[in-house]
Amino acid sequence: MRDNSFYSLSGPLDAVPAEGQMRAANFEGFSDLVRNLGGDPWWILEQHGVDPRAIYDSDYYIDCKSLSGVFEYCSSHFDDSLFGLQLAQLQKPDVFGPVTALCRAAPSFGEAVRSFIKYLPVVHSPVSVLELVEGKEISEFRFSGSVISQDDEACQIMYEAGLLIMKLLRELGGPHFRPSYVNLASIARQRDIPEIENSFGCLYRGSSDVNAIAFRTNILNQPIANSSRHLFMLLDGYFDRVKEASRKTIVERVEDYVRGSFQSGNCSIERCAQKLGLQPRTLRSHLTQSGMRFSDIVENQRMEMAKEYLERRDLSLDEVAFMLGYAEQSSFGRAFKRSIGVTPQNYRETMTSQIGQAAQQSRRSLPSKLLV
Repeated sequence: MRDNSFYSLSGPLDAVPAEGQMRAANFEGFSDLVRNLGGDPWWILEQHGVDPRAIYDSDYYIDCKSLSGVFEYCSSHFDDSLFGLQLAQLQKPDVFGPVTALCRAAPSFGEAVRSFIKYLPVVHSPVSVLELVEGKEISEFRFSGSVISQDDEACQIMYEAGLLIMKLLRELGGPHFRPSYVNLASIARQRDIPEIENSFGCLYRGSSDVNAIAFRTNILNQPIANSSRHLFMLLDGYFDRVKEASRKTIVERVEDYVRGSFQSGNCSIERCAQKLGLQPRTLRSHLTQSGMRFSDIVENQRMEMAKEYLERRDLSLDEVAFMLGYAEQSSFGRAFKRSIGVTPQNYRETMTSQIGQAAQQSRRSLPSKLLV
């Protein structure tokens, strides 16, 4: 019997970044900053293997080491030892994507921090290594990257990440949030320390081998002013399912992309490849090796989602067709009958009848005293 869930998803609504990738949102403001410094952002990106078009859509995925290489090149080329910090000053915590919305909806500062640690590697960058170390008086939020290490000379990306995390913590903690200190594993030049402390708003401690932002432990129990319990539960439930799904194969990632792109009208192998950080010919090759074609995946996902939508009586056939990216209901009807063997209306009537019969059978099986 069909369950009574409010929402039913056959899989994630979008592909998640693969190992070694992250959302292109970290490039937000990059073009403006580089131009202000007298450089050509497109040329720099191309020299480091980054498609310049990808940085204008924050939800596309890019190679982490390429991003780090771009930042380190800019730091050297423009003689700006705090390039990552300058970039982060132009950005907002929304760079972290939907996990930022989850944190803002959390009931307390501690829940927000733990949710950030749990889900940022899932939906933003799998290379992120995050940890909350709770002390009696002072706690530390520690951050680093499993692929990008200090050996890779990746201090600029850690400057960026650190300041963005600090901005989010300040937002969550409210006007009374006071960081105790910031540790940065990179060794800053003496002349840069005042700017670092001014940007982070606290004491800089550069002798540690970890990146960390410290604050008083008692703030972990502080409620978040504009929290939303319902939104937090919905987002937390969805991200938890995405985390557990572990959909990592190329076919699964394409399926996830397809499900989330129907309504946009831009469901194409070219955009899918760009989203996943691949060349279209590379994506085609991977799918061929798996015995699939992009068009087959699109059709299969459309029909699976169509069946789910048709079981919902609150959606008209026109709405179902629109949600699946069809220009008109007649096109949807022909495609559905060709694939499933019946019209959308007949399928809906059959499913409605089956659900009704199952409900009646369930009621008959209950003891009579429970039906009173």
